[in-house]
Amino acid sequence: MLDKYVVKDGKKMKYGYTTGSCAAAASKAAAYMAINNKIIDYIKIETPKGWYLTLDVIEPVIEKKRQTAFCYIKKDAGDDPDITHGILIGARVEIIDTPKIIINGGKGVGKVTKPGLYVPVGEPAINPVPRKMIQSEILKVLPKDKGAMVTITVPEGEAIAKKTFNPKLGILGGISILGTSGIVEPMSDEAFKESLAMELRMAVQNGLDKAVLVPGNYGEENAVKLFNIDKSNILKTSNFIGFMLDKCIEEKIQKVLLIGHIGKLVKLAGGIFNTHSRVADGRLEIIAANLALEGASKELIEKVFECVTTEAAVEIIHEYNYGKIYSVLCQKAEERCIAYTHGEVEIGVIMFSMAKGLLSIGDKAKDILEEFK
Repeated sequence: MLDKYVVKDGKKMKYGYTTGSCAAAASKAAAYMAINNKIIDYIKIETPKGWYLTLDVIEPVIEKKRQTAFCYIKKDAGDDPDITHGILIGARVEIIDTPKIIINGGKGVGKVTKPGLYVPVGEPAINPVPRKMIQSEILKVLPKDKGAMVTITVPEGEAIAKKTFNPKLGILGGISILGTSGIVEPMSDEAFKESLAMELRMAVQNGLDKAVLVPGNYGEENAVKLFNIDKSNILKTSNFIGFMLDKCIEEKIQKVLLIGHIGKLVKLAGGIFNTHSRVADGRLEIIAANLALEGASKELIEKVFECVTTEAAVEIIHEYNYGKIYSVLCQKAEERCIAYTHGEVEIGVIMFSMAKGLLSIGDKAKDILEEFK
């Protein structure tokens, strides 16, 4: 019930609301029903973004003897491809005589088992902003001399959590209740980036002082197989290489190895640090420009421009015996990364292709690799 849209890539896309908003709405509705002994069909809450939500109350139940009520709110992620879209988030609220609000996690809400997150070890994975939302909304309906015991539940939470970062982050048994604005922006990368940053933060807390960053599974597989690097040192960046380098600076990481496919890492040689093709491409242009600087023939450069993928370009380069270009690309990628981080991090780059395997190890990368042996 959020009639707000944003236009992205010429498409009208609907905003949604977070698991935190659902938990707050369910808690407020259950508190109101428990206090007033009255079933309600909808509830209104305010989000940290300043937008108001009016949400349907699902399966409301009142336990009169215990001054307790329960209900669900259905998560709506709008047009964002959110794995929690459509799930039910419930709250059981018992009114107590002590004027405080206690928030617990029930079935389907994960429990934090490792340090480094926003929530202490042993606590349910309900982040600080959702906790404040729950407290704030309950206080709007709670008598001054009363308190509330709140238990948040997510029936599908345990199954869904297996498809998220939660197990790797040490959040077990369910999903996290998240959201800083209460609103889901369609096609937003912010939640994903925060998960990546959180993984780095936890690794540092567990003693990580130098890191291997990989865009995806291919880089990770090669880091383990060819260089025998322990998986505990490897962190994924997806397309957000610049973002993760910024986070390495924040976490005082001194040395970073970037290992991955040429299709991603060659963009670094052109100063592109968000490697999503919709943000910036230029892969073939970067390869072709550097081939030209190395004296490659016009025929080779034209053939590279005719390629659709970097894998195809690698085949052409191999045919023309111009493999030396890969060391040039690695060197330039390293130089760009060091400039990007203002020299605060020592950075090495290693490039692969699927067909030819290892293409080149940058000079900085050779030095850093020694430290992982």
